[in-house]
Amino acid sequence: MTSFPEPPSDEYAIVYLENTDKELPIKLDQNMRYAYFKTIARGGKAIVMSCKDLHLSRTICYKKLRPEIANDPIEQQRFLREARVSALLQHPNTVPMYELGRDTKGQYYFTMKLVHGYTLREILDYRERYDLKQLINVIIQIGYALEYAHRHRVIHRDIKPENILVGPFGEVLLLDWGLAKVWNPDGSSSEEETDKSETISHKKVSSITDAEKLQGTITYMSPEQIRRDPDIDFRTDIFSLGVVLYEILAGQTPASGETVEEVKVKILNDAPPKPSSLTNVNVPRLLETTAMKCIDKAVDKRMSSCAELVRLLEEDWS
Repeated sequence: MTSFPEPPSDEYAIVYLENTDKELPIKLDQNMRYAYFKTIARGGKAIVMSCKDLHLSRTICYKKLRPEIANDPIEQQRFLREARVSALLQHPNTVPMYELGRDTKGQYYFTMKLVHGYTLREILDYRERYDLKQLINVIIQIGYALEYAHRHRVIHRDIKPENILVGPFGEVLLLDWGLAKVWNPDGSSSEEETDKSETISHKKVSSITDAEKLQGTITYMSPEQIRRDPDIDFRTDIFSLGVVLYEILAGQTPASGETVEEVKVKILNDAPPKPSSLTNVNVPRLLETTAMKCIDKAVDKRMSSCAELVRLLEEDWS
C-alpha cells in the first residue's frame, strides 16, 4: 500500500518567533494586508493564488474572478454564493473560509485555508499504487461533507475527482461550491441556468461550464441535472459521488463518449455495466452493489442519503 504523496514543502511552514510576536500596526490598511502573491491555478472563471496574510503571518489561499468576467453580475453572484456557502458549511471536510472582500479595484475576492495536496483525479491517474481502502475512505469523507451540506439544504452539484482534495495529513476536502443550489425560506429558488437551448452537442467531452449551458462536468452529472429538472434535490449529489465510486472500482466512468451528446444519451438511457465486468481487479460485491444503487437513473431507487452510503462503505466489504 502506497501512502498518498506528500506535497512540496511550504516555505512558510516553520513557525518562528518573529512571525508570532511581530507588532500589529496601530492603523491597519486592509489593502496592504496580503503580499507575496503566487498563482496556483487559473480556471475558466477564477484565478487562485497563494499569498501571505501579513496580519497573521500565515500563507493562505486567495481567489478572485478572472478580469474578463469580474464585472459580470451573474458570475459575481455565483462567486459570492461560493464564498458564503463555503463559510456557512463549517465541517472538517470543507475548506475553512477566512475573508470576503473587494480589492483596490473594487473586485471581489475571498481568502481561505491553503491546503497542500493532490486532487483525487491526480491520484486516480496512478490508481494502481493505492489500496482500495484508502480510496474508499476518501469517498466516505466526502459522504460526510455532503450529508452535512444536505442537512443544511445545500446541494453541491459538481462532485468530481477534480473537486476532491487529499492532503498529506489525512485531510479530505470537498472543494468548489460555485454551482451550489440553495433555496429561499418559502422553498423557491432563483436559477439563472434554465436556458434550454442546446449548443454543445458536438463538443468534445471536458469540463462543461455555464457558458455552454450545462453546469458541472457532464460525465458526473445525474440524469435530472442534464434535464435541468426544476425539482432537483440532494440525490443528484449521491449520483455524482456514485460515479466517482464506480470509477474507483472500474477504472472508468459509467458513461463515456467522444462528444457531450453521446455521453448525455448514455446517462439518460443506457444501463451501465457492472464495474466487475470492466476490470480484472477483484471488485467487492458490496461496493459494486452500492455504486450501482447510487447511479440508478430513477431518483427514488437511489441510495436514500449520504448517511446510508457512508454506513455501507464502513461495513466489512473486503
